[in-house]
Amino acid sequence: MHYFSQAFNYSHPWSHVVIGMWHKYPNPHCTHVLTVDVLDRSVDPETGVVRTERILGCKQKAPSWITKLFGTEDAYVREVSFIDPRTQTMDVTSVNLSMSQVATCYERILYKPSPSNPRENTVFSQTAEIQARLHLWRTVSDRLEKWLAERFEQNALKGKLGFSDVLRSLWENNESQRMHLQ
Repeated sequence: MHYFSQAFNYSHPWSHVVIGMWHKYPNPHCTHVLTVDVLDRSVDPETGVVRTERILGCKQKAPSWITKLFGTEDAYVREVSFIDPRTQTMDVTSVNLSMSQVATCYERILYKPSPSNPRENTVFSQTAEIQARLHLWRTVSDRLEKWLAERFEQNALKGKLGFSDVLRSLWENNESQRMHLQ
């Protein structure tokens, strides 16, 4: 099993980051994400927690040995998010649906206001567990996990750049519009 984790601050309030999440795709940094479909969205009337379930359609360039062994580069990911306005947390989990009998990638992302500057910054933390399920072929399994972990890390970096651009664009446009109205 391979693990990945990272944490950093976005220079945006939590409310901006949560709104930005719904505008994250498409973006030029994350061209591997082709589609985003909302399957379900509900609000708990007692807690105000918003639960959203989405399917992301992706296309990954894979090494030829992976494509030969397992076929397609198309992949689908199930994402479930919970936004709690009372605690100001957004918890997002995702797992691959495609090829899950061969390998799984379980990801968790948490957004919350920065303890040092809660009105202006949002803490982002991300973890992932990647595990190949080819127990009979340990060498292939190890190579697959290594490739998946490297790909995940590359995509995480692209995701950070893309989401930073999305946030900047959303809030610069918002500020620009506000100034024109005055």
